[in-house]
Amino acid sequence: QYARVWIPDPDEVWKSAELLKDYKPGDKVLQLRLEEGKDLEYSLDPKTKELPPLRNPDILVGENDLTALSYLHEPAVLHNLKVRFIDSKLIYTYCIVLVAINPYEQLPIYGEDIINAYSGQNMGDMDPHIFAVAEEAYKQMARDERNQSIIVSGESGAGKTVSAKYAMRYFATVSGSASEANVEEKVLASNPIMESIGNAKTTRNDNSSRFGKYIEIGFDKRYRIIGANMRTYLLEKSRVVFQAEEERNYHIFYQLCASAALPEFKTLRLGNANYFHYTKQGGSPVIDGVDDAKEMVNTRQACTLLGISDSYQTGIFRILAGILHLGNVEFSSRDSDSCTIPPKHEPLTIFCDLMGVEYEEMAHWLCHRKLVTATETYIKPISKLHAINARDALAKHIYANLFNWIVDHVNKALHATVKQHSFIGVLDIYGFETFEINSFEQFCINYANEKLQQQFNMHVFKLEQEEYMKEQIPWTLIDFYDNQPCINLIEAKMGVLDLLDEECKMPKGSDDTWAQKLYNTHLNKCALFEKPRLSNKAFIIKHFADKVEYQCEGFLEKNKDTVYEEQIKVLKSSKFKLLPELFQDEEKVLSPTSATPSGRVPLSRTAVKPAKARPGQASKEHKKTVGHQFRNSLHLLMETLNATTPHYVRCIKPNDFKFPFTFDEKRAVQQLRACGVLETIRISAAGFPSRWTYQEFFSRYRVLMKQRDVLSDRKQTCKNVLEKLILDKDKYQFGKTKIFFRAGQVAYLEKIRADKLRAACIRIQKTIRGWLMRKKYVRMRKAAITLQRYVRG
Repeated sequence: QYARVWIPDPDEVWKSAELLKDYKPGDKVLQLRLEEGKDLEYSLDPKTKELPPLRNPDILVGENDLTALSYLHEPAVLHNLKVRFIDSKLIYTYCIVLVAINPYEQLPIYGEDIINAYSGQNMGDMDPHIFAVAEEAYKQMARDERNQSIIVSGESGAGKTVSAKYAMRYFATVSGSASEANVEEKVLASNPIMESIGNAKTTRNDNSSRFGKYIEIGFDKRYRIIGANMRTYLLEKSRVVFQAEEERNYHIFYQLCASAALPEFKTLRLGNANYFHYTKQGGSPVIDGVDDAKEMVNTRQACTLLGISDSYQTGIFRILAGILHLGNVEFSSRDSDSCTIPPKHEPLTIFCDLMGVEYEEMAHWLCHRKLVTATETYIKPISKLHAINARDALAKHIYANLFNWIVDHVNKALHATVKQHSFIGVLDIYGFETFEINSFEQFCINYANEKLQQQFNMHVFKLEQEEYMKEQIPWTLIDFYDNQPCINLIEAKMGVLDLLDEECKMPKGSDDTWAQKLYNTHLNKCALFEKPRLSNKAFIIKHFADKVEYQCEGFLEKNKDTVYEEQIKVLKSSKFKLLPELFQDEEKVLSPTSATPSGRVPLSRTAVKPAKARPGQASKEHKKTVGHQFRNSLHLLMETLNATTPHYVRCIKPNDFKFPFTFDEKRAVQQLRACGVLETIRISAAGFPSRWTYQEFFSRYRVLMKQRDVLSDRKQTCKNVLEKLILDKDKYQFGKTKIFFRAGQVAYLEKIRADKLRAACIRIQKTIRGWLMRKKYVRMRKAAITLQRYVRG
């Protein structure tokens, strides 16, 4: 009686209630009273006979580390996060990983004084913070001589980019650079550039990263920043030519239009963003509280700081302005199979002037294509719809190449001049996505998340349990969801990507024939693959987070990512030097950075279909499909992450309306389930998160041992010492090769060690100071005696 429990609720997910009558085994119902005073009978499940989860005592509510709660389950976690977020305005909470809830408000918790407060501290000593995770990574890099990575994940709008930026700012502040070249300033300056060309306003987020990035920050032997390197993944190219309602194109276009009146931009012939087809489709050219002209100043300053000269900056802006003018080029149909551009068409004239190419040539190849057969080559006119698609494909291609060129230049500017000793990587990558209409982009994004979730599973769950068993430490096996079958469905032989690549090689391959092959290969044979009841052009995959229905339309086109070669040849012949530079690397093997499909299909709007591929011979540089490139770059990323010690930051979006400090339980619990936080808590509470080999423990804590404690048997030495230092035997376990500690014990040992070393330092200082003072005294006494002798004569 009077015990407090949690019961499921359709609106609030979980509701608190109090038991009115003692429960006896065999009872089928519980008499409960809800917090608002309403009495109800709660029926127990006759099969499982499972009782509702118990509530924690009030004294534990609001704990900053969830593993400290007496009862660890979903309602306790949700309630604790809500209380901290709403009542205490605290956005960070620990549970092995750091959970960060987006406050949708600027908070004064990121200043230099806060950074200094976290520097050198142990993780549990201070309130949870992104800086604490960054400090832990920095400390472990120095202590364990191992590279680290911070993996920031979450939905769009959950605050991933901001978290990644603060982690980078922390490293830049605490480590300082080895040279006078202000490397850390350059590392931070890469943010405004990448945001202007890679971020855009979406319905979910005003500053949404439309690409994934992994930034490796390099350190020298003294752990000072010496440089950085950035890898990018899957830029959303379709945004350049299409935006859904209430969304914008990339920020840089609006920054350019807002700065059109500046004398240096007069030649670009720009105007209001509503004048250009590529910036007006969303009907929302302004973001509240953002001054695009001011942002342009920041972007240009950052470019200058990173050594992108004024002439190159002018070149970049010329190409971007050219893309806007290209979007305004109009076609008029001659007949159903051919079209023309009006004579002396102003947008095309401006485009050709800016790009330094011939008007006639460009006009010709925008309305025609070259077909190569085994015996002859002939030129064929194309229809108006094809011409529009080809124009858009060209605009996307120019933008993607410019994006990659800028990333390369940023990397050159950040390249370390001295040898790198170690690095900390920060991964800021799109979270799991599901919209009303899901296409190739969502498929790639969710595939990436499956791989990251598996890496998380491997790190937190599998390795934990295997380690305990290997070390022969008592441990109850916990079942957890292994998503290898889903990854196999996507990337294995005859998987979704394999069949897609195969279909792209077929002369008459289409989205429909590919869908049929998918059904024939996987339907009823793989439990994770389903076919929607009312469609023959879609498929469903059961991902770790949710079921997602993908529309097959556009998959082949986006995977081929075709652009007409003749149009590119015209641009390569440009008199303006930067433009051919963008395309010169295309003959080489495409780097992971180029894994850029044609963009996401936002919500229920379908993107314009890109141009049709040439049958027969595809140009050399497009031999590798986007899916193939993406799979390769993802494998590379996984190899890098697996070779580092990972630290996880899980960002949670508390509501869909960007309201400050407003918590929607349904949305929060959905994300907590999707990102594995609940399983993490379950496993960590039961285990021993810290572990040291006997030799490591001996080397580290030798200072806490007396000479007589040191035996020839290292294992026995460690056992004897630990029993004296930590009296509670449950706080540690001795394995075959390692000592396992419960959470918080290593921090306690570190404190004792630091105190001992401090006492030793003081003792050394005391002795040396005494010796120096004695020497000084003897010298003064000698001088005084000499003086006295002379005075006395």
